[in-house]
Amino acid sequence: MEMNEPQEGRHFVGKKDDLINAKRTFKTLEGRDVLILYHQGGFYALDYYCYHAGGKLETGDIEEIGGTLCIICPKHKYKISLAKGEGLCKTIDKTQNPPMPKWFSKGVKQRVHTVRETNGDVYVELSKMPGWIESDYYQGEEGKEKRAKAEAEAEADEGMESS
Repeated sequence: MEMNEPQEGRHFVGKKDDLINAKRTFKTLEGRDVLILYHQGGFYALDYYCYHAGGKLETGDIEEIGGTLCIICPKHKYKISLAKGEGLCKTIDKTQNPPMPKWFSKGVKQRVHTVRETNGDVYVELSKMPGWIESDYYQGEEGKEKRAKAEAEAEADEGMESS
């Protein structure tokens, strides 16, 4: 069997050292666009497009927010936990006296995938979490069409600005 053939749902995505050096890698696995990240000694994999409006997460900053490691969508600054795919928002915690701003989870919004390293080879197993997760939209045909239209509009706007 070749090294990069799927094995029990696992997909070879690269050599550990190569992925560490790259820090962020884009792969399409079973038709699903996935971002593989290496940050602070750990690998993470999640859907490539933000659940909110399909922004490409590859260029998003990574920050610790409320004790949770998150990627921040460069398009609208949505915060997504790397480990669980939860959307985070800051709101007023009225249980505090005086009320104070606090980060809260909006629940799982971004599909995350399992990453395993074996003998220097890194594999991703796509999420089997049942049910609809908001980032699923941008993996389907309607979401792909919406992303393509938005990208074309953005390119046209850039063309007009440089004229």
